[in-house]
Amino acid sequence: MREKLSNPKETIRVIQKYQFGFQKKFGQNFLIDAHVLEKIIVAAGVGEQDCVLEIGPGIGTLTQYLAEKARQVVAVEIDQNLIPILEETLEDYPNVTVINEDILKVDIARLTQEYNEGRPIKVVANLPYYITTPIIMKLFEQEVPLDNMTVMVQKEVADRMQAGPGTKDYGALSLAVQYYAKPYIAANVPPNCFIPRPNVGSAVIRLTRHEKPPVQTRDPRLMFALIRAGFNQRRKTLKNSLDNWGGLSFTKEQIGQGIESLGMGPSVRGEALSLEQFAALADYFSGLGDTEEKGLA
Repeated sequence: MREKLSNPKETIRVIQKYQFGFQKKFGQNFLIDAHVLEKIIVAAGVGEQDCVLEIGPGIGTLTQYLAEKARQVVAVEIDQNLIPILEETLEDYPNVTVINEDILKVDIARLTQEYNEGRPIKVVANLPYYITTPIIMKLFEQEVPLDNMTVMVQKEVADRMQAGPGTKDYGALSLAVQYYAKPYIAANVPPNCFIPRPNVGSAVIRLTRHEKPPVQTRDPRLMFALIRAGFNQRRKTLKNSLDNWGGLSFTKEQIGQGIESLGMGPSVRGEALSLEQFAALADYFSGLGDTEEKGLA
């Protein structure tokens, strides 16, 4: 079996052989640290019966580690220039399927049916930082059968995902992620673990999918609209933020009464509210009438 790509010399050899040019638009930074790769595998809990969806395999560094542990690895790579490289670096792993597609356009539910008979998959990825949130939210919102998602992201994004009310990192992303999953930062990863070195630190975060959301609300769509509005202008009070948000059609008086129903004063900001309180606020507003007509403009 060939030398693993976690050896920096092997990564450099492959890059030079194919004269591969890194493309900023795809956020390409290849891992070259075996300890970090092993931490990802452990955090994801990959076992011999698992089907793993890997997003953005690059030259196949993490893919090699996944293939040694999982029953099946489906790797979706957007950059067609990497496909011939992956054919070489993964030729010793018959349990890997590489798909040259944009993950945001892939029918992931169909992939889970085809490769795992519709059973929950595990998602593992070194995500391009510019597109982290759209990918994560697609996986959650499309209700893909998902056990957990273990991803490498920018450190500050990982911090936001697990932040709680009243902290500087707390925001709409925190609430969206925590509605769907339990976040846990498994490792912090410095820039020198990558080729080329990124300008920021990274972190491995595991998002374990909730069997059911931790809060119940009559209208999740309205709740997420309130969350987006509440953090759209962080320095403003929640009352003013909701009143200024173009997607809501409640009066300022109704908004004030809704906030009051939570036992909070008019000067409270969105960052002070928990997921439970946003759910309660959505229920209060949905109780005023048809939210299709009165709540969401």
